[in-house]
Amino acid sequence: MHRRDLLTLGAALGASAALPARAQAWPERPIKIYQGFAPGGNADAIARAVGVELGKTLGQPVVVESQTGAGGTIAAGSVARAKPDGYTLLLATGGHAVAGALYQHLPYKTVADFEAISTVTFFPFLVVVRADARLRSFGDVLEAARAKPDAVSYGSAGIGSTHHLAGELLAKMAKVPLLHVPYRGDAAAVTALLSGDVPFIIAPPTAVMSNIQAGKLRALATTGPQRWPGLPGVPTVAEQGVPGYDVRSWAGLLAPAGTPRPIVDRLNADTQKALLAPAVRQRLEDMGGEARGSTPDEMKTMVTRELEKWTMVVAESQIPRQ
Repeated sequence: MHRRDLLTLGAALGASAALPARAQAWPERPIKIYQGFAPGGNADAIARAVGVELGKTLGQPVVVESQTGAGGTIAAGSVARAKPDGYTLLLATGGHAVAGALYQHLPYKTVADFEAISTVTFFPFLVVVRADARLRSFGDVLEAARAKPDAVSYGSAGIGSTHHLAGELLAKMAKVPLLHVPYRGDAAAVTALLSGDVPFIIAPPTAVMSNIQAGKLRALATTGPQRWPGLPGVPTVAEQGVPGYDVRSWAGLLAPAGTPRPIVDRLNADTQKALLAPAVRQRLEDMGGEARGSTPDEMKTMVTRELEKWTMVVAESQIPRQ
């Protein structure tokens, strides 16, 4: 157990112990976690792993419901409009901040219309090529892009995805031109890479690890600030010529704005407990993530900074706002 985990849990438990009697009566019925992506996908699996453990501590079932579409914004809108009584939560992902930067007319405010509860997990993306590619290192990618402007393309899960914006931020920070080729999801991007339609893709570990292990693909870099434990021999982008580059996706729990602070504090404390459960930590690690909770204020600050970062990338890369 990390010292940070112990300190965060201790603070959260202290807050929980001080709750007034009225708040301690909560919850009296099942709690619902909405997530905005396909059933069986990463977001769904994260919500269910954490939800099962939350249910044990809260003494009420925690039900996960998928409301797919529009990059998670439909589910976010439902939660933003829900009664702020602690019975409706959102499993938000990194796409929550991306959507705030990309969409002009969301029916909610990305930060102001939610109460942050806690982060749950963080995971990097991987820069991946075919195993037989002539690009042997990430440095080769940068050199090729500088030698032939706009001749080096990369695939992503779609326009406005975190993967897409990770590539735009890379091009900006490395000062190299890269041509974005969007696909309909990670599976389509992997297929295009295997077919030789694009020289590299940016994708989460879960989308590419089976092909890396099978010897069909090769990871050149990881996008986080440290090397990813799943591939410790693969350097970060920052290690290979782009200092300061840091793109990770994340997941965390949000509640509607106005949810009473005692309930937020109770949810935070019990989320910390859930993240210490070995089965939850293992499940998140299996998906390429690192189990890591936060205080509500830390999560709110993180989402605010993510929104600012991606708003800048969208503007400077001249990506049309949807």
